[in-house]
Amino acid sequence: MRFRLLPAAPACVLLVAVLGATDPGERWWGHTRYLGGDSLEERRPGTEGHRQAARYVAAELEKAGVLPAGNNGYMQAVKLRSRRILEQYSSLALVRDGAERPLTLGADAIVNLAVDPAPTVEAPLVFVGYGLTIPELHYDDLAGLDMHGKIAVVLSGGPSDIPGPFRAHCQSNEERNTLLRQRAGVFGIVTIQNPKSQKIPWSREAANRLETAMSLGDPAFEQDDELELSVTFNPERAGMLFEGSGHTFKELLALADAGKPLPRFPLPVSLRSRIAVERIEGESQNVIGVLPGSDPNLKREYVMLSAHLDHRGIGKPLPGDRTDAEAVDDASGVASLLDIAGALHESAPKLRRSLLFVFLTGEDRGRLGAELFAQYPGVGPGSIVADLKVDLLLPRSPLGAITVYGLNESDLGVPIRAAGARSGLRILDDPQPQWDVSLRSDQYSLIRRGVPAVAFQAGYETAPAEKPAANLAAAKSSASRFDGVVLGLVATVANQAMRPQWLATSYFNRFRR
Repeated sequence: MRFRLLPAAPACVLLVAVLGATDPGERWWGHTRYLGGDSLEERRPGTEGHRQAARYVAAELEKAGVLPAGNNGYMQAVKLRSRRILEQYSSLALVRDGAERPLTLGADAIVNLAVDPAPTVEAPLVFVGYGLTIPELHYDDLAGLDMHGKIAVVLSGGPSDIPGPFRAHCQSNEERNTLLRQRAGVFGIVTIQNPKSQKIPWSREAANRLETAMSLGDPAFEQDDELELSVTFNPERAGMLFEGSGHTFKELLALADAGKPLPRFPLPVSLRSRIAVERIEGESQNVIGVLPGSDPNLKREYVMLSAHLDHRGIGKPLPGDRTDAEAVDDASGVASLLDIAGALHESAPKLRRSLLFVFLTGEDRGRLGAELFAQYPGVGPGSIVADLKVDLLLPRSPLGAITVYGLNESDLGVPIRAAGARSGLRILDDPQPQWDVSLRSDQYSLIRRGVPAVAFQAGYETAPAEKPAANLAAAKSSASRFDGVVLGLVATVANQAMRPQWLATSYFNRFRR
């Protein structure tokens, strides 16, 4: 695939994909096939497969004329602390009137190792509704409750009249766990998913309970005051928590589904835990490169293009190829950024701002590489003007649309729609806002530091068949059109005089700096 510059309005440069000597999307497919192939296995953070993928990306950036961003080359070391529960030495139990009722791990509840658990905890339970505190909306589920030394029991979700981003931000681990411990003195949290909005079925959550959890090993991310226990309870078994409380779980679900306020009340039961954990230190890599801008006044500002390099599972091969269909998340997005870097190298446009190519580790483990990069970006404070993330681009049918998470949160929506129109592609907003994908993805680490950000995925107005496109040529062509849209946006943002801004109506405007 080759790109050439066409005349455009003075404020931006229009980059259009045209057919060259090779099939469109061939370069993208070559990167995708290698990064998603069996030789790299799962690309889990800290593994040899991930290190090989990082070296490959660095070498491709060098070929495309993208310079190392730091004094130590393209690699940014990401120190990790891994945790794995030793279930044979661990237990949970409900204690009522001195009598212990053991819980079956996997069937009744699972221990969430996103919180590093204390060896033993025993504390009374208090149901606190959704466990949300939103000062802007004068909403506080903890108001008037004495929670010190207790365990908060929460239902996932939130009141229907509170916008999704508010709810999601306040329910994130960074916000809610810190609030519960530091403000309320809570020891732990028990989360019950509302079956009506549960994204991952309990059977899958239970099957993954022995997975290794990770956190950053950098001292800047250590906290002295953290929760001591986090448990996720099976909603089908949650009724046992409310026995003798005067309320039933079925009643609480009915109130939530009807959009009515939830009561808050102590439960006549305590939770006792004994948790054994294996802990291991390790290291993974972010890969970062910079393409310097041409304008002396703007080249110290950066348009960031990002994708996550890690993956956590092995799936099914594509038709006629051994490439792992699930490992394409996010091999395909990484391939798109490398394709764009190659296209820029061939066309050599004069972009006014610099471009920052960032390939992040540990997204599937809690945005670990993104958090480290946001803390240590290697460029001046406030110099990143936008983060454009690409994720999960494996067209399962001919591409007719692109889904953009965060489309209506900043003024980036205007040039995105224009780039889509030029390519004949529909631009879609988040089709399932209740899942709050943006807040679990890498770009949220930049959003929380005031950077306007969007994430791109292949989009469909109706769900495609659950298989990749049988016609590989069609998939390559779709990827070529997708990359052309992203490249057109990159050129616009890099060349326009004004930095992107959050819209006044956006919840993310609160992070403006």
